[in-house]
Amino acid sequence: MHVLDKFQYCPACGSRHFVEQNEKSKRCESCGFEYFLNPSSSVAAFILNSKGELLVTRRKLDPGRGTLDLPGGFCDIGETTEEALAREIEEETNLVIKEKRYFCSLPNKYRYSGFDIPTLDAFFICSVEDETVLRAADDVDEVRWLPLDEIHTEQFGLRSIRQALYDFLQREKENLKK
Repeated sequence: MHVLDKFQYCPACGSRHFVEQNEKSKRCESCGFEYFLNPSSSVAAFILNSKGELLVTRRKLDPGRGTLDLPGGFCDIGETTEEALAREIEEETNLVIKEKRYFCSLPNKYRYSGFDIPTLDAFFICSVEDETVLRAADDVDEVRWLPLDEIHTEQFGLRSIRQALYDFLQREKENLKK
């Protein structure tokens, strides 16, 4: 079921004539109100330690419960992606970001409450102030450092994470050749 199918009545006037315009909007034929479903913003971090190992987490909750992930999460209203990145990293890992560099963004679908919510996931390459304070918290079951050659993208539960991780690993391999 598409998330817009849940909206049967116009939220502005209450009319039942709230009809689908396209896959991202519905419009009320009575009052003209139109609702657009835009992607939710989220962030994820590639954090390497002093040994060149990547920080990975294990998801505590669905979607992808029990699978590997990168630290990150959804942006709050009124928050920049950079602020969300710093907040999510600290909430999930207890680490404080020292430096961040944008890597890429990818569209995704996040299964929540029985619906596929469209997201736009922004990925950053980060360094942290003190990697020794690492601990799992919030919606993360486990945190650990993995050598890059031991990472298998199929162990990661979310499609956009797998793709960004693949791209990141390819970039790291190219950097080693230089």
